Formats: sequence, structure tokens, C-alpha cells
Amino acid sequence: MTPRHDPTDLARLGGSPAARPYRVGIDIGGTFSDLVIMDEDGRVSTLKVSSAPDEVIAALVDGLGDLQRQAGLAPADAVAVVHGTTAATNAILEYRGARTGLITTNGFRDVLEIRRLRVGRLYDLSWDKPKPLVPRRLRREVPERLDVNGAVVEPLDLAEAEQVVEALLAEDLEAVAVVLVHAYANGDHERQIGELIRERAPGVFLSLSHEALPEIGEYERTSTTVVNAYVGPIADRYLGALESGLADAGVQAPLLMMQSNGGVIRASTARRRPVQVVESGPAGGVVAAVRLAQQCGAPNLITVDMGGTTAKASIVEDGRPFQVAEYEVGAGISVGSRMFKGGGHTLRVPALDIAEVGAGGGSLVRVDTGGGLRVGPESAGAVPGPVCYGLGNEQPTLTDANLVLGYLNQTHLLGGALPIDGGAAHRALREKVAGPLGLDPLAAAYGAHQIAVSNMVRVARAVSTERGRDPRRCVLVAFGGNGPVHAAEVARQLGIGEVIVPPWPGLFSAFGLLAAETRHEISQARRMRLAGLTPADLAAGFESLEKSALATLREEGHPEGRIAIDRFLDLRYRGQSSELRVPVPDLAALEEVGTLAAAFEDEHERTYGYRDGPKRVEVVSFRVVARVAEELPQPLVEPRRSSGSASRSAYFGIEHGTLDTPVLDRGDLDQTPRSGPLIVEEYDATTIVPPGWSAYLDQYANIRLAAEG
Repeated sequence: MTPRHDPTDLARLGGSPAARPYRVGIDIGGTFSDLVIMDEDGRVSTLKVSSAPDEVIAALVDGLGDLQRQAGLAPADAVAVVHGTTAATNAILEYRGARTGLITTNGFRDVLEIRRLRVGRLYDLSWDKPKPLVPRRLRREVPERLDVNGAVVEPLDLAEAEQVVEALLAEDLEAVAVVLVHAYANGDHERQIGELIRERAPGVFLSLSHEALPEIGEYERTSTTVVNAYVGPIADRYLGALESGLADAGVQAPLLMMQSNGGVIRASTARRRPVQVVESGPAGGVVAAVRLAQQCGAPNLITVDMGGTTAKASIVEDGRPFQVAEYEVGAGISVGSRMFKGGGHTLRVPALDIAEVGAGGGSLVRVDTGGGLRVGPESAGAVPGPVCYGLGNEQPTLTDANLVLGYLNQTHLLGGALPIDGGAAHRALREKVAGPLGLDPLAAAYGAHQIAVSNMVRVARAVSTERGRDPRRCVLVAFGGNGPVHAAEVARQLGIGEVIVPPWPGLFSAFGLLAAETRHEISQARRMRLAGLTPADLAAGFESLEKSALATLREEGHPEGRIAIDRFLDLRYRGQSSELRVPVPDLAALEEVGTLAAAFEDEHERTYGYRDGPKRVEVVSFRVVARVAEELPQPLVEPRRSSGSASRSAYFGIEHGTLDTPVLDRGDLDQTPRSGPLIVEEYDATTIVPPGWSAYLDQYANIRLAAEG
């Protein structure tokens, strides 16, 4: 199944191919994958295709060809293809990564299992920690030892190392991770083992910890290096196939990958260090939200992105996305917050602070063994999808529940490209959910809708309240195919009085890919007391990192005049085991390091509720971010207007019951607020304006919802 584009987006772009440069954004979701083209004049073309695993690359390449032809664009005129994917994330979640081995220092074989002795779910006696990505029999030790400064305490026994390598490679491995104690300070022993592996098995993916993560923290460094190896062969095959498919289709532009930190890198770099792109899928929406914040003059945002499989949330504060130094994958709710630790696999890589939970339009709605209503985390995925898709699924999903409530079009989605069997959705919900619960089908469907809302509220609080931020100070930005359906109720429960639904909300993350800047981030562990440093000491610490970052961007063809450098210090109080990242201002203007200590203490108090004095602050790592911003035109938005008046019955809970609700196109709204209930239907998403809310269209064609009263 490959749903087609919205013809209204493309009719005005017809004509024969012309030499018109353009950028392509490709965002793969759990149910649908989104393609967006924007040319140098801001003209936009969009398409959604199925994310069926066996045919996703072919569908993307074919879909891009359709868009190019109908937009009058030549494949050779593409200047960049920017891609975000959940392929690496899914490999970790489903334990289907590469067969990986681990070589470590004597006595450290079980670091992956010992972890940090944290319990992911307090008071849950049935909870089991996640299974290590490398089983114990594939974890081997070598005799060697360095001290904390990198000095050799025990030389590497090369003869024994050779035996260990030979024995491990005999296990038919696809990847090997090498993590030696204190290798962040001296990588010589790891390099020697790496040379042994490359000599004997050049085709095996090799991940060395001093390259993957030269930072303090044995478990975090081990876990990150292992994840890099575990997803390496998968990322290499996937990106290689995509590059080949694009080249065969005549696209000569470089393939860029969205990183977890919101910047992009060349696909060739991502193939070597795939750990940087594990959370590339959700990052695009946050990047687009930052651009939206600048445009609308709303510096504080909470983003809510609900697609077919997951619901995600992030926070933008003072126009900047919140970043974390590490996060976990596979913890049920995937978050960077330190209040949720131990439930997943730790990745110590910079990432946008995105909380994620398994709740989307394809999430299964069921009655559990205790008679409770559940929504997700299991999903119907792209195939077979919701019951109403008519592809063989018999268990209702959240999409089916929203269809029963009258929120979604009863006959089709995607502008008519996806036929809908509303009767099948009603029957499945009645037989599988409402009947066993003894409820009216509308009540059961509304219950599922409210559970989905509570899941979205949960992830929104994970990035706001649990970060010491008040969500009531923010505007909610809703996107994804299902985000605008639930946005108003999510905002109400968070105490937020304003919601923004941007144009093309179902493809918003793909627009973020187009806006993302090229970014390279380099860090180095250097533990020292902050109070004893001078600005000159800091400049010396950053010097080698800056040179390395600049060299990388110059090699990629970026002129030095467009490269910006940001500096950060990872700081903590002495005795702590985690750090906070603090930006370092222009070193030439920095008179004393006391201002950095004050900034750290302010952030520590916001996050943890207390401060402990500037004399106890210490540096853990120096960090440099080198970036090149993209200069993009403002997208041309021409909201479609409906040809006539339409309405349908929609249920809004016990308080309001079933109401006859006008069904509009985005272009039917204007700058005069219109009171709900309203349903705004578009090609890629539906926005629900419930009773008690109003909606209008601002100058940028965003739908602005406001709570009344």
C-alpha cells in the first residue's frame, strides 16, 4: 500500500523538469514514512508512503520519483537528501541487532549486567532489568590496566590478546566492541587490539571506546560503545542500500542523517558512528518547532508528536531545545531525565531531551486480564494497521476508537488515497472492547482516547515538570498524524491555554530535517576543579577539540566563514556521579570562571532543587559543537478551502455528549477566532477543536487553539 500525495499540493507545481535546486526530507515512522521537497523559492511537495519493513526503501525511492516528476523537478537538481529513521532504535528495542562481542579489561566482564544498580520501576517485584545486548559468553577479558590519567599500570599482554581475539572471532561475529578501563585517557591498548581484529576480520564492524566515547564512566562508556557496535552493521547495510537506491534514481546529492542532537552529519559518518543517529527519527520535529518558536515569537514550547506507533514530547526554552548528555533506549518510557534510570540501555551521546512512550494511532486497544482498558504499547504497525484499513487486523486500535468517536473521516484518509472501513472499526471495538467491559461503544472509545491523552501528558511532564519547568508557561505545539486529534485535551490537563498546529502537521518532522544544521560534537574527559582554572586554561582545553571539529567540516566542503563554534563544560559537584552541561560564553569576554560556576548552580537548583556552593564544582569534560546553519526560504503555504459546508456527529464525553460538529479545511479558518466544536481535516492530519476552545488561522497559516473562559 503506497498512499499518494495530496494533489492540491502539487497541481500548482506541474511542468517539465527545470534546473531548480531543492532539498528533500525523508522521515520514517512506525506506520507511515514522510517525504517533503522544498525548492529554493519555498514551494513544497509532500507524500506519505507505507513503512512496511520489507519494502520501505523501494517505496521511498519510488515515492520521491513521483514527487519529482509531478513537481517538475529533475533528480540531479537535488542539493541534499536529509533522512531521519528509527531503524537503529527498533533494532535495540527488538533485540535484532548484529551478533556482537565485547573485549574488556580483566575484572570488568560483567559491567553490562551490573550497570548502575538502579531499578527501572520502584516497588515492582516482577521487574527484570533489560537483557544485555552482548551475552556473557561473547564477553572476553584481556590482561592490561591504565590509571585514571592514562599511565600504564599493567602493559597489554599481546600474546593473550591474540588468543582472545581468535577465540571471539570464531563465534561468527558481525561486530566487536573494545572497552578498556580508562581508555578515554589513553587509547593505545584499544588501538592495538583493534589492529589485531582488523588483520583477522576486516569485514567485522569495530567499535573502540576511546573513539566512540572518550569520557569518564565505565558502564556508560561500555554501553554506548556496545550499542555502536550492535547497530553498526544494520546501519551500514540500510544506509548503503538507500544511497544506492537514490543513486540509481539519478539523485546525486549527498545523503545526510539527522543526529540525536538535532544536527545532521554525512551518511558516511553515520555508518561509522551509528550511535549518533539512534534517536534521529524524533529529533526532526523538535528542530522544526525551534524554527516555529522564532517565527511565532513563542520562545517556550512543549512539543507533542503522536504518530502511528509512539507519542513523543520535548521542551523548547527561550527558543532553544533542551539537550541531555545521555538517555536510555528500551525503558518503556524513553527519556533523558535522571528520574527514570535503569530501565533501558544507556547511550552517553548528546541528544535532544525527548520523552517517548508506545502510544500512537496504531496502538492496540484491549481489555487486560484484570478487566482494565489498555492502549498500547503493542502496535498494529504499518501492516496490517488499524482495523479500519481493511488489511486483516481484528484488534481495534486508537485510530479505530477515534473513528468511532467521529473525530476522523468515516470513509477515507490521506485525501482519499486510503479508503476506510468505518463499519469494521465499530464492530471490532464493540466486540473486543465495549462488550467485555459492559460499556456503550462510544464510552469505550472515549476511554481509549483519554488513556492516549494521559500517555501524552505523561511524556510532556517528563520533559517539563520533572525538569523543574512549569508547563503552564509554555505553548503546546502538536504535530504528527495523531497529535492534533488529542492536543487540546492534553493542553487542558497540563494547564496550557494555547495550542499551535503548524501547516502539514503530519509531516512536520520531515520539515525539521530540511531546517537542521550540520553539526559535529566532540568531547574529551578532563577532570579538574573549576575554581582553580583561568579563562586561558579553558581556551587551552578547548583548542584541540576546536581544531578537530573545524577540520571535519572543512573536509566536507563547508567554508570556514560559515562555521560557528559553541563551547560547553560538563560540570558537577564533587562526589556526584552525573553532570550538567553549561554553555561557555566567548572566552575573550570571559573575565573569570566564577560566572560558569554560578550558571551551573542555577541550573542545578532548577533541576534538583538545591545548590552546594561554587567551591565544590568540578569539570568532568570539555565539549565543542561545530555547526553550519542552513539558510532556507519561508515555505509557501496555500491552505485549501472546502467546497461547501459539511458536518458529522462527534462525541466529546459525558459533559457534552454527541454534537453535530462542522468539518472544515484549514483555509476555512481566518484570523477571527471560531468557537468549537470543530474538526479541521487535512491530507496528513486532523485537528479537533473541542467545546470550550476556539481556533483561528495566524499569518503563517498555523492553526491557533485557545482555551475559552
